[in-house]
Amino acid sequence: MQDLLLEKGDKMEEGVSSSGTSSSFSSLLGWVSKFQAMALEAYKSKPISHWVLLILSSLGMLVAFPASSLLSRVYYSNGGTSKWIISWVAVAGWPIPALILFPTYFLLKTSPTPLNLYLLLSYVFLGFLSAADNLMYAYAYAYLPASTASLLASSSLVFSALFGFMIVKNKLNASMINAIVIITAAVTIIALDSDSDRYDYVTDSQYIWGFVWDILGSALHGLIFALSELLFVKLLGRRSFHVVLEQQVMVSFFACVFTTIGVVINKDFQGMVSEAKAFKGGETAYNLVIIWGAITFQLGVLGSTGVLYLASTVMAGVLNAVRVPLTSIAAVILLHDPMGGFKILSLVITFWGFASYIYGNSGGRKLS
Repeated sequence: MQDLLLEKGDKMEEGVSSSGTSSSFSSLLGWVSKFQAMALEAYKSKPISHWVLLILSSLGMLVAFPASSLLSRVYYSNGGTSKWIISWVAVAGWPIPALILFPTYFLLKTSPTPLNLYLLLSYVFLGFLSAADNLMYAYAYAYLPASTASLLASSSLVFSALFGFMIVKNKLNASMINAIVIITAAVTIIALDSDSDRYDYVTDSQYIWGFVWDILGSALHGLIFALSELLFVKLLGRRSFHVVLEQQVMVSFFACVFTTIGVVINKDFQGMVSEAKAFKGGETAYNLVIIWGAITFQLGVLGSTGVLYLASTVMAGVLNAVRVPLTSIAAVILLHDPMGGFKILSLVITFWGFASYIYGNSGGRKLS
């Protein structure tokens, strides 16, 4: 009798287990079908040109920005020494988005945003901050591996959230606070493992300063992001494609002006001739690094502008999260950056932090 009861009990457990597995699988299939239906509906709601532009804009963020970061590191690892030149390269390509901006006035039948004194001073101030930010990152890439510098730069998300909360009064929920703590922990892990990826020709003090400049640059980047949002709220009032592009062009222009002044005072333009001759690969390689550095950075700017307009701030956040590991992995493969266990752990934690932030910001507004 006992054996019979045990046998019946086992069959009941098997039935319950089978039923539970079947229910979970059915729920998964239902979720997949629902997602497919939503994706198909979204695809049909927009013309083909919309998706082509969105794909190109996404590639601009995922390819151009990492390429620009890697080229900065290539410049230093092959004999380049000027921090001003690399910061100048980041903004020297400002005419590229300007060439995209002017035709939009005719194609979209819009007019330029009226330029008053307050708006002009805002562009000048943001341009100055952007020039300083680029210079800080130039020092970081001079002393740090590209993979390390990109991971540290991910802390800009932390500062963007904090400055957005303090300046623009954006809300912070539990997921976003969790992301801030996680990314801070990832940066701390890199700091604790600083000896594993330092180049032989970089001194301890230079490595520390590279670390400090990267964090300060990330903090300033977060401040610029919050002030740019405040600019739209207080002065511009709308975020159409050409208005966002106008802001990018004007800020880049004034950043180029300030950076050019620094390059001239430091006499780095004259030094480019001798630097090119001593560059590994010769003058042609030097010129290609400088030219493509300027082009890729501006293509990344255009890509981020396109994603913000065509999709949402959430998707821009997703792509920004994805490009961090892409830059680190590309640096390991192409530049043979050291990648120890602590850096891999930091990379995973950083991605987790981005995912938490995106989840907490999933209610982001679409820019229109």
